[in-house]
Amino acid sequence: MIKHIAIVSLSSGTIGEDFVRHEVDIGIKRLNDFGITVTFMPHALKGIEYVKDHPAERAADLLQALNVPEIDMILCAIGGDDTYRLLPYLFEHNELVDAVSNKVFLGFSDTTINHFMFHKVGMKTFYGQSFLSDVCELDKDMLPYTKKYFQELISTGTIKEVRPSNIWYEERTDYGIDQVGIPLKSHSEHGFELLQGNPVFSGEILGGCIDSIYDFFNGDCHADMPLLCNKYRLFPDKEDWAGKILLLESSEEKMSPKKYRKAVMALKETGIFDVISGILIGKPMDGTYEQEYKQVLVDVIDNSHLPIVCNINIGHAQPRCIIPFGVDATVDIDHQVIRFTN
Repeated sequence: MIKHIAIVSLSSGTIGEDFVRHEVDIGIKRLNDFGITVTFMPHALKGIEYVKDHPAERAADLLQALNVPEIDMILCAIGGDDTYRLLPYLFEHNELVDAVSNKVFLGFSDTTINHFMFHKVGMKTFYGQSFLSDVCELDKDMLPYTKKYFQELISTGTIKEVRPSNIWYEERTDYGIDQVGIPLKSHSEHGFELLQGNPVFSGEILGGCIDSIYDFFNGDCHADMPLLCNKYRLFPDKEDWAGKILLLESSEEKMSPKKYRKAVMALKETGIFDVISGILIGKPMDGTYEQEYKQVLVDVIDNSHLPIVCNINIGHAQPRCIIPFGVDATVDIDHQVIRFTN
């Protein structure tokens, strides 16, 4: 049972800005109503510019949260685009290795990079939700499907299985205080979709936001990111990927099919498609480029035997489940379920 959550801003410092104060207040109350004590780490609320300019202090917040015994869970405030800048402060002198614990760590989007950091040091993590994006939902409560998985995680410290949502939501375009209590527009959903390959496959899941993963190899967003990721060997070796399931979901940037093709090509060049047991694809936000992305995957991977399952309710499209990394998973599309052995 999770009793004490630490909130960290490892990417963007958005939660420290006045324009989201009403959202943050909603989130704090919801966590308190769950019976949870909430601690914002020292620099989490410093604001966008401060957090951007101080990666060492972001790293210090994470290490402190890992080292405080009373903290059960570390919840990322939101994503962003430069959490890779924490690498020297977490790996130069084995700082993260020395701080590894069995605490729950939850985040998504740019937090993908943090998940790879934890994978490197052998710590299991959970992918799929964040404080501002999910706990602080402006409607009268968290989205029901999203809340179900969040409650399971804070109640049990794990996730046993994931099934599809029967609806999906359009993304908000306005997060102002006048939107409090206003529901999102919803649409019916059709479940997990087998694009190709065997409907049943197993392995530990690893991956995240394809935008962030592409930045491992491409310096267009941050010229030094591929250099740092290579220096600290952040992307796992091909051998480490053997038997794993690759998770990919796309961000609110809604990358063009042309860029998506480049991102999938970058992954193909690592050789991981030769050794993984399958691929899970998150539903794109608002369903944008859904069919185009599927075609890219089939064309680039060019291996009809590799299972690819699309329309998983994970990542930037709402609602969001939570997927454990580092535990055995069995994907069974015939029965529309992903089961985890913890």
